[in-house]
Amino acid sequence: MENALVLLDLFGTLAFAISGAFKAVKYELDLLGLMVLATMTGIGGGIVRDILCGSLPPAALRNEIYFFVCIAGGIAVYFLAPRIARRWDIVLFADAVGLGVFAGIGGIKGVDMGFGFMGVILLGTLTATGGGVIRDILVSEIPMVIRSDFYATAVIIGCAAMAAVNAAGAPRVAVLGVCIGVTILCRLLAMRFDLSLPKVKSLPESPTQMTRRRRTKD
Repeated sequence: MENALVLLDLFGTLAFAISGAFKAVKYELDLLGLMVLATMTGIGGGIVRDILCGSLPPAALRNEIYFFVCIAGGIAVYFLAPRIARRWDIVLFADAVGLGVFAGIGGIKGVDMGFGFMGVILLGTLTATGGGVIRDILVSEIPMVIRSDFYATAVIIGCAAMAAVNAAGAPRVAVLGVCIGVTILCRLLAMRFDLSLPKVKSLPESPTQMTRRRRTKD
């Protein structure tokens, strides 16, 4: 089980690194910029998780294979971006699998440390989405996970299912499997049916202007 989880973790890291590298393509960054975005997208969430849990140095710094996987993803995009783009549906599927695996790894870490319901959800969500948040901040974008797409929501649902199954006394393997499976399923359904959460509607004026207008009328 552990070996399979490591392989899935590396697979997810590669998928995340590729998506991060394409953000560099969008902004026409140089090779170093591409590698930075690929690496931070691939391992950023895991580093944040380990720092919060006091697991130092972070796993990505103790096992350099994660860096090599991110670099491989960046190199692949640098040389094969047009070919990869034509098969973007495959990349999105791989990204969904990686999302589920990262959510599971982060969530099970919270379970093992005795975190409560919200702690498990938070740790799993940070692990799965932290790299993408860092990527978007580096290119001065509002992080995708809070402005569009059914992405972090899929992780939250998966981790909530994990916490519920764990509270019911299910074995560790089942707890992990539920989180990974539910997260992947939610993400794939969202992509298939273009699901998203309702967005906040903008106000016609700023709150200050609206308050002044009300006071004037009063």
